[in-house]
Amino acid sequence: MPTADFTTVDVFTTTRFEGNPLAVMTDARGLTDADMQNIAVEFGYSEVTFVLPPYDPDNTARVRIFTPTMEVPFAGHPNVGTAYVLGERGELFGRPVGNVMRFEEKAGIVTVELKRDGNRVLSAAIRAPKQLVTGRTVPEDTVARCISIDSAMVSARVHRPLLASVGLSFVVAELADLEALASARPNLAHFQDAAGPTPEGNHDFSLFVYVRTPEAPWTIRARMFAPLDNVPEDPATGSASAALGAYLVSLEPEPDMNVALTIEQGVEMGRRSLIGIDVVKKDGIVTDVTISGACAPVMRGKIDC
Repeated sequence: MPTADFTTVDVFTTTRFEGNPLAVMTDARGLTDADMQNIAVEFGYSEVTFVLPPYDPDNTARVRIFTPTMEVPFAGHPNVGTAYVLGERGELFGRPVGNVMRFEEKAGIVTVELKRDGNRVLSAAIRAPKQLVTGRTVPEDTVARCISIDSAMVSARVHRPLLASVGLSFVVAELADLEALASARPNLAHFQDAAGPTPEGNHDFSLFVYVRTPEAPWTIRARMFAPLDNVPEDPATGSASAALGAYLVSLEPEPDMNVALTIEQGVEMGRRSLIGIDVVKKDGIVTDVTISGACAPVMRGKIDC
């Protein structure tokens, strides 16, 4: 029976069993779309990645990302974790892996830069493949019903809840305080009622809620709920963090900014994660968004195919 190798890592942490777990199938040749979806279901992680030879030899690999319910065009922690795993291998499809990689993904080319200490990978930084796009606003009481809190706890002091994306869409909403954030509990029925079209062509509703203070506006605490994707809560969501960071910087009055954000997520789940987001704005337009973080290796094994 043929087998396929996998490696798992915890992403956006240096501590094993914290952060966001990811499984990387380091050579997915021979796997069908159905195989990939079934493997993602079997792992039960928020995402699993499948690495294939690139269409263009100037790129490093083609990377496909599956949640337990579908393939997605882009995601943050799968790219950081995949880059870490491939960087530790040192070679891929007969070619050496350097410190800069280019992944072919459904959202476009994702460029990854590795930071090393000798041969050891310390962290990975990826550039979001799409410009910031915003979509429909969402009523505060819809957000509140989805996470079982009082609608007065959904803040509109900076912005209304709305859809934002730099490759994958999320509804982003600010909450009043850490107490409101801690009390959030997803309600599947209300998520189903709230689902609508996204710029990526899906019918979905993934909700990224956060808290920040005027004293430390670029240090953010967040939670992400996506029960429609069989992910009741995600311990670290790089693509949502990137969309939020890009949107918040876009609202600032200064036309030119370089902003470094730190987003802490997963605390309430016992899987604390730290996500670095760097946003560049020029002439009033967000031009570049980078997601960075560390990884901790966990498991290696084989799957019977």
